[in-house]
Amino acid sequence: MSSKRVFTPEQLHYLRLLSKQYPTVQAAGTEIIRLQAILNLPKGTEHFMSDIHGEHEAFLHILNSGSGEVKEKLEELFGNAMTQRDRNDLATLIYYPKSKITLVADETEDMEEWYRLTIHRLVDLCRYVSTKHTRSKVRSYMNPDYEQIMDELIHLAEEGGSRRDQYENIINTIIQIGQAADVIEAIADVIKALVVDHLHIVGDIFDRGPRADIVMDSLMKAHSVDIQWGNHDVLWMGAASGSRTLVATVLSNSIRYNNLDVIETGYGISLRPLSIFANEVYKDCDTEQFKVKLTGTDADQYTEKDKLLSARMYKAITIILFKLEGQKILRRPEFGMSDRLLLDKINYEDKTITIGDKVYPMLDIDFPTVDPANPYELTEEELHVITQLTESFRHSEKLQKHTRFLYSKGGLYKTINQNLLFHGCIPMNADGSLMTFTIGGKERSGKRFLDYAEKTARKAYYDKRGSAERQFGMDFLWWLWAGRNSPIFGRDRMTTFERRFIADKDTWTEPKNAYYTYYQDPAVCDMLLKEFGLEGQHCHIINGHVPVKAKKGESPIKGGGKLLVIDGGFSKAYQSTSGIAGYTLIYNSRHYRIVSHQPFAGKWNAVHKNDDIESESLIFEKMENRMRVSMTDEGTELQTRVDDLLLLLEAYRTGAVTENHKN
Repeated sequence: MSSKRVFTPEQLHYLRLLSKQYPTVQAAGTEIIRLQAILNLPKGTEHFMSDIHGEHEAFLHILNSGSGEVKEKLEELFGNAMTQRDRNDLATLIYYPKSKITLVADETEDMEEWYRLTIHRLVDLCRYVSTKHTRSKVRSYMNPDYEQIMDELIHLAEEGGSRRDQYENIINTIIQIGQAADVIEAIADVIKALVVDHLHIVGDIFDRGPRADIVMDSLMKAHSVDIQWGNHDVLWMGAASGSRTLVATVLSNSIRYNNLDVIETGYGISLRPLSIFANEVYKDCDTEQFKVKLTGTDADQYTEKDKLLSARMYKAITIILFKLEGQKILRRPEFGMSDRLLLDKINYEDKTITIGDKVYPMLDIDFPTVDPANPYELTEEELHVITQLTESFRHSEKLQKHTRFLYSKGGLYKTINQNLLFHGCIPMNADGSLMTFTIGGKERSGKRFLDYAEKTARKAYYDKRGSAERQFGMDFLWWLWAGRNSPIFGRDRMTTFERRFIADKDTWTEPKNAYYTYYQDPAVCDMLLKEFGLEGQHCHIINGHVPVKAKKGESPIKGGGKLLVIDGGFSKAYQSTSGIAGYTLIYNSRHYRIVSHQPFAGKWNAVHKNDDIESESLIFEKMENRMRVSMTDEGTELQTRVDDLLLLLEAYRTGAVTENHKN
């Protein structure tokens, strides 16, 4: 006869709490059955994207299409029943339901018949892509207004037979009461959610492209997403936290690339204080080195007066930035960046600057606000301008909402399902060892330093305003953005000063960390994975940050397949370097697949011409057996839950915990 289990006081306390959620044997048993069913399902599809850089149209199209997964499912299901053109029409409808329905309504005489046929096809597709999900999970993706209707349609269509009449009656009623367009949109949204089970954004949502705020809005609507902070994300997080230096950096970058829509339209931040200041103080200054980059049709939209104002604003905020960076370097000697103090190295008499042991001619020394005797001190006017702008960033409701989302869903790295995700690098020395940092008073390297860095980055936003801890956190965010060998910058120095003022391009060099040499070695990749607790055949490092030069034959697959760089040039600014327009990595229950994308022609062409993004797909690693949920990190958590519930069942049956049957 088996002995009766004796529960510890801690176990009993926990089980009594759990019993409030599952008050009876039946309730606990039902939940165990549900969880076991989920554990046996195929693993959901993970999508990995990086370096979006504000290219909202291309990002949304790739997200809507599931990197080609939607078309692949249409081909599998309807390949022999629909023409290619009809499949393309249906795909575009799924991507952009409202826009496509409006276009179809203008071109179709019998909309009722079109609605009927389209709903039939979408229901069939929805049922097809939902096969590896539980019914409750599928319902969770449904618009609450149409959840019951869609659930009925999907399962009535499956049953067929005498239930078919009921199925047809529901569709007829939907059309008759004028709800067909809304139902189509609701079904399309469920299909897209099921195709992309979880989304990983491996850094750099912001800068370069036009509307990072729209990208952020879409991520906040995603049903399952995580973010690994990139250097451009940290830059905006710091600006939102109230760092004057990072506000100046954001504005300098945005003006240089003529990318002000995201600031003025997206986040409602007025640049009027800067424009007034620049026009007054820099009106007679040389701005030749501060011409704003205008590409495509942009150049034709601006007058010479507009271009001159932009150059003045760019120069004004850049000088403010160099002063603020100098103050930070002087305030934080532990950052080890004293060699980046350059304003005090200028010889105004002979128009040169001394960097190290070399003297270089300066292209521009027309700095009306710089006092050679105290070059890092802001003038009263500069202080007033940057204070106003910083307050505007702090009080932008939308920017603050997006920043809180970045903090809640993000971090410097993530380990999930045997993969290590981070944006830039794990800093390494020239001899291949992990680089040690002493910031914060202790020596740290590898995972320990990234853990410390993430904790410190959070202080910038969450610690008390005016506290020393918050100030250090904001300074540290700047170090993450531009500091020597920062894990998300990954270079020895940022040479913005040299690029503006020195003609010798040798000074522009920004040497990469040794990581970018060693990551070609499978043994090094294994060492880095082990540093983060990962070992095994199907473990990978996944990062972005440095565009893969695909047009020169560079592969995103490195380290003998252990490491994947998925920065393929989403931003138009980088496409001349990469030769493509971004990568998506897809990890489903059967394989890893990397998809390279060509430039996107725009939403209008997609809706009106069914123009899709041309993509090439490569399966580079197959699973020996189909991955089940039980084999994932989620499965480990679910199994722990099952084990706890089994313990609760035993406690109920032995009387250690009493059931609570409600009458």
